[in-house]
Amino acid sequence: MKILIIENEVYLAQSIATKLGEQGHICEMCTSTKDAIRSNNYDVVLLSTNINGQDFIPVVETFKSSIVILMVSYISNDTVSKPLAAGAKDYIMKPFMIEELVRKINHYQDYEKLKRRNSAYEKYLKHIFINAQHEQNIDAVELPLFISSGFQKYADAFAFEYAQSKDLPMHFITLSDPKSLNEVSSLPQNTLIYIIDYQTLKKADKKTFCDLIKGRQVIVASSDKLEDVAYPIIEIKNENNVFDKGEILPIEDYVKYIVLNYQDKYPDTELSKKLGISRKSLWEKRKKYDIVKKK
Repeated sequence: MKILIIENEVYLAQSIATKLGEQGHICEMCTSTKDAIRSNNYDVVLLSTNINGQDFIPVVETFKSSIVILMVSYISNDTVSKPLAAGAKDYIMKPFMIEELVRKINHYQDYEKLKRRNSAYEKYLKHIFINAQHEQNIDAVELPLFISSGFQKYADAFAFEYAQSKDLPMHFITLSDPKSLNEVSSLPQNTLIYIIDYQTLKKADKKTFCDLIKGRQVIVASSDKLEDVAYPIIEIKNENNVFDKGEILPIEDYVKYIVLNYQDKYPDTELSKKLGISRKSLWEKRKKYDIVKKK
């Protein structure tokens, strides 16, 4: 990282620069805030608030995109409170161990990375879900909740919208993972959990699962129609043709979608022929996806 050290005690600045340099960082030093604001191309700025007669706020504002850590000898409005309010990330009391300073730098660097990554994910999800509309009232939803949708994106969009509207962090689990039930039971009670692939559970495991999520903040998605579930169920239908969404479905998802949506319109002989599989394969697909054909 490129680090700027603003400190009028030259020996202290040199000592910090030497120790940080030994860890692979590139350090530059200056003794006044006026010199500091001539450039803002730094990852980290270490700002001493012991420099007499200096205004620290312009420095903090200049380096808002950097990690600004205050180096202070005493705590006051001018040395800590005002710079923090202006955008500085943290402060460290002099004298300090270099290891503690490095710990703070690494902590805020990781935080900034996560913040940027989260922002990118949110933009991407907003783009992905732009056409995944539903008519459900988020405020009227009670958890645990089951969602039935033939198109996974619609259930995903609902779950992420719910988490965002309630300002809750979300934990994602797929029931296709053999360890998923243990994962659900190990999570804290106040965690919002989004669980998909309910249709992959064996019938014998479904009751155990429903008992497990009782009283929890859980949203469960299934591509099958839901019956005999002791929790609220909403069905999100895609009235438009799924293939008009500009996407290519995986072969398995395509077969599953066709079986779910057309098995009541065509006899098995014709449906299997259209899919290019045998009637036995069609029966195996239903068994695999736990799809029940109504008689």
